Amino acid sequence: MSFAPFDWIDEEARRRADAGLVRTLRPRPAVPELLDLASNDYLGLTRHPEVTAAAAEAARRWGGGATGSRLVTGSTALHAELERELADFCGFEAALVLSSGYAANLAALTALTGRGSLIVSDAGNHASIVDGCRLSRAETAVVPHADPEAVRKTLHAHRGRSLAVTDSVFSVDGDAAPLAELADACRAEDAALLVDDAHGLGVLGDGGRGALAAAGLAGADGVVATLTLSKSLGSQGGAVLGPARVIDHLVNTARTFIFDTGLAPAAVGAALGSLRLLRREPARAARAGAVATALYGQLTAAGLATVRPDAAVVSVRAPSAEAAVRWAADCRAAGMAVGCFRPPSVPDGISRLRLTARADLTDEQIAYAVGVIRRYAPAG
Repeated sequence: MSFAPFDWIDEEARRRADAGLVRTLRPRPAVPELLDLASNDYLGLTRHPEVTAAAAEAARRWGGGATGSRLVTGSTALHAELERELADFCGFEAALVLSSGYAANLAALTALTGRGSLIVSDAGNHASIVDGCRLSRAETAVVPHADPEAVRKTLHAHRGRSLAVTDSVFSVDGDAAPLAELADACRAEDAALLVDDAHGLGVLGDGGRGALAAAGLAGADGVVATLTLSKSLGSQGGAVLGPARVIDHLVNTARTFIFDTGLAPAAVGAALGSLRLLRREPARAARAGAVATALYGQLTAAGLATVRPDAAVVSVRAPSAEAAVRWAADCRAAGMAVGCFRPPSVPDGISRLRLTARADLTDEQIAYAVGVIRRYAPAG
C-alpha cells in the first residue's frame, strides 16, 4: 500500500477551483506599476521619504532584527518610545507593541478572558478576533452584526467575568461599529469592551486618533483597544492600548507577546516616523475620508451596489465570486489594483471589490478609478 497522507489536499484544491475560490501569491514589483486601490496604505505613508528614512536609521542603529522575545533581548528604547507616543496620541494610559495586529488581538483576548468567562463577539469581526475567541477557552457568543441590544442581553444572562469585542470599522464593507452604544451596554453589565481599531487609526477622530477618540471612549474605564501599524502607519506590527494594569497583565500572561520575537527595529522606526508625520499633518486623515466619500458618490451615481463608507474602505458588491474575480482581473489589466473579497473571507457570503481610499489619491486618479470600475462592471 502506498503512503499518501496528503492526498486529501488534492480534493480540497479541486473543490476550491470549482467554486472559483483559488488564491495565488503575486509578488509586486519594487516600483508600483498599477494605481493602488488594493493595499491598506490609507495615508500613503509606506513610501514616504521620512518613513523609509526612519526605518533605515532604526535598522542601522539597532540591527536587522529584534534578536529575541521582548522579555529577553527583543525590547529596545525605540519600542518603548513608540509605545509612549502611541498611547499619548490615541488617548490611553499605556501601550504594548507586538509583532502584528493579529498577535495583538490574540494577546488581548486570551489574557483578558479564560475558562468561566464570556466573550460576546460581533458576527462581522475579523478572523484574528475569531481565532482569539477560540484560543481563549472562554464561552463565546456570536451576536448579530452591529447590534448593541443583542450584546447587552447576552452579557446580562451571564454571571461572571465578561467582555464584548468588535472591530471599530469592519474590513469588508467599511461600516463603523456603534461604539458609544456598545460601551453603554458593557457599562450596564459590568463588562469590558475590546475594540480592534485597525481601520480607524489614522482615518477617524481628531487628526486620525482613531474611532475610540471619535466616540469619546479613548482612555475610558473598562475599554481596551488593539490596532495595527501596517495600515495607516505604513509599517508592520500591532499594539494593545489600555489602562497600565491591563498592559502589565499582558506582559506577564499574553503568550503571543511572551513567546514571540519582538517587532523588528526597522518596523518600529517606520511606525514612529509615520505617527510623527501624522501629528504634523493631521489633514491626511480628513483627506482619506474625503476620497472614500468621492468614490462612493461617483460609483453609486453610476448605479453600482456600493456600501456607504464610514472610514477609508469602499465596498462594491459583485453578483458572484467568479464575477468578482473577472472584474478585479479586468481592472488590473487596465492598470489598477483592487481588492477582491470572496468566501470564506466575507462572513455574509457576498463577493465584492474592496477599494482603499488613500489620502494621496488625486481627483484625477479617483475619476480614472471610477471609470475603470464602471467599464468592467459585471451584469446583474
